[in-house]
Amino acid sequence: MSEPYDSRFTLPSIDDSPSTESGVILMGLDAGRLLAGVGLARLADEPALVALAVDQARHDALDLGMDALVEAGIIRWRAVRPLIEAGPEMTTAGSLRREWEHAAARVTATVTGLGPASVACLAACWLRRDDVDAMAELAGRGRAPEKGSGTNDVLSRVFAD
Repeated sequence: MSEPYDSRFTLPSIDDSPSTESGVILMGLDAGRLLAGVGLARLADEPALVALAVDQARHDALDLGMDALVEAGIIRWRAVRPLIEAGPEMTTAGSLRREWEHAAARVTATVTGLGPASVACLAACWLRRDDVDAMAELAGRGRAPEKGSGTNDVLSRVFAD
C-alpha cells in the first residue's frame, strides 16, 4: 500500500515562477524575520525612501538594526493588514506553491504601489498571519523589539504613512 500523497512537499514545476520558490522559502522564516523583511522591503520599494535613508545614514541618524527593521515591519503590517483581510476570498489551493500564488495575488489586489519585495514579504506575512500578529501584539505590549523604539529610530518614522 502506498503512503498518502502530500502535495506541499513536491518539487516545483518547471513552469513555476521563481518568485513562487522565493515565497516558499520566505514562509519558512520566523515572524521576526518576516516583519524585518516587510520593514526593509518598504524602504527598497520606494526610491524616495531609499534616498532619504541614505541621507540619514550619511548623518549617522539611521538605525538599521534588526530591532528597528522589525518595528518598521510591525508598523507597516498594522497599516496594510486590514486592506489585505478585506480582499477577495480565495479558495484553498491545497498546495503550498498555489497558496503562495493566491496570497501574492491577494496582496497585489488590495495594497497599491507595492514593489516585488513588499508583495513577497506581505504575502508571507499573510500566510503566517497568526505568528506575525502574535509578534506584533507582543511588541504592542512593549515586550519586543527592545531596541529601535527610542529617539534614534528614524526608520519607523520614515515608514509611517
